[in-house]
Amino acid sequence: MRFLILAGALLMSTAAQAQTPWKLVIHGGAGVIERERISKEQDSDIRAALTRALDAGSKVLAGGGEAIDAVEAAVKVLEDDPHFNAGKGAVYTYEGKNELDAAIMRGDTRAAGAVAGINGTRNPIEAARAVMEKSPHVMLIGEGANIFSREQGLTQVTPDYYETPERKRQLEELKANKLSWFDVDMKYGTVGAVALDAKGHVAAATSTGGVTGKRWGRVGDAPIIGAGTYADDRACAVSATGAGEYFIRAGVAHEICARMRLKGESAKAAADAVIADVGQLGGTGGVIVVSPKGETIYSFNTPGMYRGMASADGKSVGIYGDEK
Repeated sequence: MRFLILAGALLMSTAAQAQTPWKLVIHGGAGVIERERISKEQDSDIRAALTRALDAGSKVLAGGGEAIDAVEAAVKVLEDDPHFNAGKGAVYTYEGKNELDAAIMRGDTRAAGAVAGINGTRNPIEAARAVMEKSPHVMLIGEGANIFSREQGLTQVTPDYYETPERKRQLEELKANKLSWFDVDMKYGTVGAVALDAKGHVAAATSTGGVTGKRWGRVGDAPIIGAGTYADDRACAVSATGAGEYFIRAGVAHEICARMRLKGESAKAAADAVIADVGQLGGTGGVIVVSPKGETIYSFNTPGMYRGMASADGKSVGIYGDEK
């Protein structure tokens, strides 16, 4: 009997040791984010929102939950906050509408789901996950995706739910000054999360309203698997934010994971190299990355990036480029 008790204790100890320390990284967009452009109130509100998102994802991971649930929970908090360009605070198209994109992916099976150009769904990341789990497809777009969302019983909202005075101002400024969509505030408020759970699995999720003044059904990198979102237990999980056209051309998210898997590069080295490539093409933005080894990094070529990290050791948030 004593032998059995000792053997059982040893097995429990070994199982505990085998658990991977969980990690969570989030972003709320990158761009021209500088102290002189952000009021103290905005600074405080944004940090509070990032902290709430970290808390939501951390609760899942600390309880032994899956990375896929953690990234969805974190992104939903940011979608519900008007400070970010996703869900509630989504930017307007040239015609004054909201067209939302989102994607989610798990690293163990590389199952993925995405939606593009949708409206009416309160949390687009839920629609992306429903595509992954409740359909045979990877991406649904436009009205078909809206119908699918309703059929899945996801929470629906009326168009005025997304409205915010600041997003209206940005569209009016663009039209009044005949600017391109690259010229309006240059803040990519896309939101995203990557996580590593105690079982060693990674996941990624990204959600966005796109860019102010977009036309003709434009879709950026966020919902495109391998460009703005990617997860692979063999390498890493990535969520991107930035000038989506360049991130698509560089295949940013997949390229980072490929460099790590095939070349043995660290998360930091791979991400920095790929963001440098984006810069050479003329693009700006950033990424967050987590690896099964527990590497957690940010990489961006803009003055700032709304961001945060959490683990069992604590959490931190940042906005400006000079913050550690």
